[in-house]
Amino acid sequence: MEKPLFDIPSSTYSALSETERYLLEYIHQNLDDIATMSIVTLSERATVSTATIVRLMKKIGYNGYTSFKYRLMQDKKMVDYGDKLRDIDVAIKQAIKKNEEEVIKTIQLQSIGQIEDAVQKIHDAEKIYIFARGFSEMIAKEMTVKLQVMGKNCENHDDPNIIRTKSRKMGENELAIFVSLNGETSELVEACQNLSIKQVTTITLTTRVDSTLSKLSDMTLLGYKSDQSLFPEYEVRSRLSLNVIARILLDAYVIRTNY
Repeated sequence: MEKPLFDIPSSTYSALSETERYLLEYIHQNLDDIATMSIVTLSERATVSTATIVRLMKKIGYNGYTSFKYRLMQDKKMVDYGDKLRDIDVAIKQAIKKNEEEVIKTIQLQSIGQIEDAVQKIHDAEKIYIFARGFSEMIAKEMTVKLQVMGKNCENHDDPNIIRTKSRKMGENELAIFVSLNGETSELVEACQNLSIKQVTTITLTTRVDSTLSKLSDMTLLGYKSDQSLFPEYEVRSRLSLNVIARILLDAYVIRTNY
């Protein structure tokens, strides 16, 4: 079944109940366990009814929980380093596995159809604006340079006031791409609200399916974020999954446009 795990249009997500959205987020955060978890066990651990699980599965395009779990098990192809890592310090080994997990799970979450749709939006846009703040700015800048090299009229902005101002002036034939780890940065949310009112197409790269940006955006490309951080006192969590999504998206654009 060529169906993504979380390829959910904003209209479908908006129609989900609060309980269903909570369940979706719980599944997203526990992909490894879900693959081998019965519907009864999931019901107990997520504290929702089995009926809610079945209802959610049908709403996101699966026949039921069994078909969803089968797809997840089919996609679960984590690399087992085994003896190759036996001589590496335990903490470093965990760091390696953490990065591997973020890459593999992010790839599992992607949809060929959704990537194709995003590529088409990029191709059709007269001008593209990429908005990001903090450490996500590095990903946005790289995307901007690559799109410019491929002949697209593209700007990148990270100043809050400029982001707000630009969002109020964009036209219907333009495209906005947001890069945000948690999808809650205030100026990005405000910009997306402005663009929604103006009916300007928006695409968000984030790791939170239930974030405000995800709810507001026309399309959301979702990455997986590990809970582990080596800098817990600072907001410097890994953007590796967002890097993976950006690379997949732009590689697909090159392929489809025969650049």
